[in-house]
Amino acid sequence: MQPKRDPKQPQREMFQIDLEQLIDMSHPLVRLGLFIDWQSFEQTLGSTYHPSQGAPGISTRLMVALHYLKYQHDLSDEDVVALWVENPYWQHFSGMRHFQHRMPIDPSSMTRWRKRLGDGGAEPAAAGCAPRLKRASRCA
Repeated sequence: MQPKRDPKQPQREMFQIDLEQLIDMSHPLVRLGLFIDWQSFEQTLGSTYHPSQGAPGISTRLMVALHYLKYQHDLSDEDVVALWVENPYWQHFSGMRHFQHRMPIDPSSMTRWRKRLGDGGAEPAAAGCAPRLKRASRCA
């Protein structure tokens, strides 16, 4: 099933820390995250979700961001998810509005997501996404 959409005007949480108040907005990863057209990833990868069957999918932005960080830092699925909890810049890059104290997904979800993308795993999606990430990183 398709991931749920985030509201355009989210309600502020009283007892949660806004990441934008915690981080340096000029950090390269923040600038990269603001530059990337995340909607294009949702459109490109949206066909891998069944429109009505199954549990709601995990956010496409979260999954793309985790895979980007995984390959950028040469980490395992388990390590990237564990380090994500400790890094507010990674959380902001993956679309979180508030600092999270728990892992966003089970690491095995990354493997299942790659398998769902097709026979080549994440390679076909990466081939389509890589030029956008390269353009974004040059402009950030």
